[in-house]
Amino acid sequence: MATTADFRNGLCFNYNGKIVKIIEFQHVKPGKGPAFVRTKLRNLENGKVITNTFTAGVKIETVRIETRNYQFLYKDDMGYNLMNSETYEQTAVNEELISAPKFLKDGMEVEVMVHAENEEVLGVELPQYVEFEITYTEPGVKGNTATNATKPAKIETGAEIRVPLFVNQGDIVKIDTRSGDYNERVKK
Repeated sequence: MATTADFRNGLCFNYNGKIVKIIEFQHVKPGKGPAFVRTKLRNLENGKVITNTFTAGVKIETVRIETRNYQFLYKDDMGYNLMNSETYEQTAVNEELISAPKFLKDGMEVEVMVHAENEEVLGVELPQYVEFEITYTEPGVKGNTATNATKPAKIETGAEIRVPLFVNQGDIVKIDTRSGDYNERVKK
């Protein structure tokens, strides 16, 4: 058991029968009345973010979550197949548990959050930045804009993103997997 004094970003605990993770928290000690803690919590089962206020000193039941390195192998009718990098054990994961499934490519290293007591997979996080080759995009026309303009482009996984006009087919680009935004063009 822990209390609100033990709160830190990333702490996982049971809240209303669900496993949640603290995204951010703030201890507040008003001039009048008891102290309390404002929190933003992410439900690990469905990814929804909720806000809650806890009275200072409330006891919570912490949950031990392990982060393990896995490698994405392939997708089939069972789900997304991942292999543990240490034990070579394979696991099938549902698409809902993956942070950005459209950016998964064969052989990619991912982090899997696992409930330590029952070995249940709670989520799959991709690396923040991933490099992809542009497989199709319309050629950009020089001088047709005065500001930052973008155009649609397809990457090697089949996902469509927005890129600046100077990016051409065959270029390698770095993408932020959390937002799906173009970050930069990679030099070959």
